[in-house]
Amino acid sequence: MVGAKRLTACIRVVSCVGLLALTACAPRPVAQRAAANPDARTQTIYVATQRRLDNVGSGFGRSRSTRINYFRADISVPPTHKPGKIEWPEGTPDAATDFVITGSEIYAGPAGLIRDVHKATPARETMVFVHGYNNTLSESMYRVAQIQADLDIGGPAVLFSWPSAGDPRGYVYDRDSVLFSRDALENTLRELTNAPGEKVFLLAHSVGAQLTMEVLRQAAIRGDGRLLRRISGVVLMSPDIDPDVFRAQALAIGRLPQPFVIFISRQDKALSLAGLLSGRKPRLGVLVGENDLKGLDVTVVDFTALADGEGYDHAVPMTSPAAIAALNEMIRRGERERVRLRKSVILLPAF
Repeated sequence: MVGAKRLTACIRVVSCVGLLALTACAPRPVAQRAAANPDARTQTIYVATQRRLDNVGSGFGRSRSTRINYFRADISVPPTHKPGKIEWPEGTPDAATDFVITGSEIYAGPAGLIRDVHKATPARETMVFVHGYNNTLSESMYRVAQIQADLDIGGPAVLFSWPSAGDPRGYVYDRDSVLFSRDALENTLRELTNAPGEKVFLLAHSVGAQLTMEVLRQAAIRGDGRLLRRISGVVLMSPDIDPDVFRAQALAIGRLPQPFVIFISRQDKALSLAGLLSGRKPRLGVLVGENDLKGLDVTVVDFTALADGEGYDHAVPMTSPAAIAALNEMIRRGERERVRLRKSVILLPAF
């Protein structure tokens, strides 16, 4: 029986590696400019990144930089947009049917970006999105625009885009890039919260959740309680973190920012592969152990029933229309309901 299980695991690894090899050969889409359309919605995305911006084409923003680059992108979401989708151009980009860039500005440093972000919100809270593994800069910008268009969040969004290889074969490179980017994300959060009353809400996906937890741990070890108090909430979406590592990080942080929410899907195929690559240890985003989070002040939201197979079920809250509808309903309930449900597991039923 043990031999059969090992054989099954080996077959799964070989199959997944073969699938990744085929995926790696496919061309990656690139953000393109086009004229604005009056019926489209424009989402302004502010970007802080350690990616090098001196390349073009599919490799744009792939290499690491020791400096943080700052820019703004006005991303047009077409009137034909469907929740959970990014409508990439199949030919000449057209704002009537496609996600396109209609304007942009490169900042000399953080001051210009911070000025424009703070001008954009009266609520003095900024959402910061930290993308996951195997993301290009183009894909992560469009993903933030899609999230802004589909969810009732409001306010400006800042994308922290760490230098992912943008290649499914680059898992180890990406995990090294997370370590490379810890100081840059911490500095970005500090810049965004320097002014009195300014706060940030962190939304992190996949390996980006690992980066986020490392930065919170790093701030706690530095004794930077001020920065931790300026974080108004954390959502880790499909976190690619070893549960034992997460517990150690959480204990080092101490009091976790609230609300602190973890989105999981028990059939996440990408995290299943990550678990096999890391010695068959399940990742936090599939959460199979009842005691994984025992004693920690977190809320778990289980999206398994709302998965629709898109993207290996690794981004269900962002790609499943049913999950997006459920999330919008949760947002409409307001902060009181989220606090009341804290330290519980919320199972979202299929519609």
